Amino acid sequence: MTSTAVTGISELVTNDPARERGLLGVVQDAAVVVDEGRIAWIGPETDVPDADGRLELNRQTMMPGFVDSHSHLVFAGDRSAEFVARMTGTPYDGGGIAVTREATCAADDEQLRALVAARVAEMNALGTTTVEIKSGYGLTVEQEARALRIAAEFTTETTYLGAHVVPLEYHDDRAAYVELCAGEMLEACAPHARWIDAFCEPNSQYAFTEDEARHILTAGKDRGLLVRVHGNQLGPGPGVQVAVDLGAASVDHCTYLSDSDVEALAGSGTVATLLPGVEFSTHSPYPDASRLIAAGVAVALASDCNPGTCYSSSMPLMVALAVREMNMSPEEAVYAATAGSARALRRDDIGTVRLGTSARDLAVLDAPSYRHLAYRPGMPIAHRLPGTVL
Repeated sequence: MTSTAVTGISELVTNDPARERGLLGVVQDAAVVVDEGRIAWIGPETDVPDADGRLELNRQTMMPGFVDSHSHLVFAGDRSAEFVARMTGTPYDGGGIAVTREATCAADDEQLRALVAARVAEMNALGTTTVEIKSGYGLTVEQEARALRIAAEFTTETTYLGAHVVPLEYHDDRAAYVELCAGEMLEACAPHARWIDAFCEPNSQYAFTEDEARHILTAGKDRGLLVRVHGNQLGPGPGVQVAVDLGAASVDHCTYLSDSDVEALAGSGTVATLLPGVEFSTHSPYPDASRLIAAGVAVALASDCNPGTCYSSSMPLMVALAVREMNMSPEEAVYAATAGSARALRRDDIGTVRLGTSARDLAVLDAPSYRHLAYRPGMPIAHRLPGTVL
């Protein structure tokens, strides 16, 4: 059997503007035909052509799988006590990363591999079909390269983040660590990475200044890596401008944005990736996504799954938070979590349902409409398309 007709689709979210059916390109009462693992036909169920097999979805919704374009999955250890402290008033400043670094470096390859595998499986079970994974909890040449080798076993979207924080042993010689990130560490990590990232955040003593971040990111760009940036998380800062100047695919967090930041993003190809799980987990203010969308900025949603500021890999939760707290419509949030995040990874082969796209990148909702992602927060209604079709 090579082809399967998938019928009983209440709503098919395509994200295809050519269909002229709103932002999500929704097809009602739809069917698709999957042939040798790829979409071969899309249309109304009444017109579905013959296929070798059939899968009935029973009035469920089909949509592109979630694209999680920001995660930190290669880690060991536990920081739940830090979460409790923040819930009682202790602000986040980036210092807890050192705790995760110690536990991660102490874990062997087999332990880390098993932890990443479990987290990716958890994501898949909630409808995420593509994930970006960063290093950043090793902060030595050997440990950062190890993290990326393990991450590359699970995704092609791997990001070198040696510039996560300045480790304690370099606090009296920051320049030496910056040069390590831009030199020897970069050379060891570049073969295992597609991206380079830096935590450009002058509001934290542990993160990197504008000049430091520019130096490291420029070195990575010259080495052939694509650029993304952690920016404007803890307060107003230069992260957005650094990202735009370097042609970054994405600047992530964007919690504190000036009018000039919004204007710069609107006039660039840089996506603003919002991470509402972080605001939820740190008691920080939520950014106003509607302000960005109204200005013409491309917006993505991602989980930022990590042990310190958002230990959740649930993209459905991120959609619900974006609707509830960031002034996004359900339609805008779903688009940002799929096509928007695909754009943040500079990918046009995921985040949409079109002829030729892979069935491995499809998700199914146990609900009659995509609106249920925000309408039924916390419920496990999203999952990947059954493997029998793939």
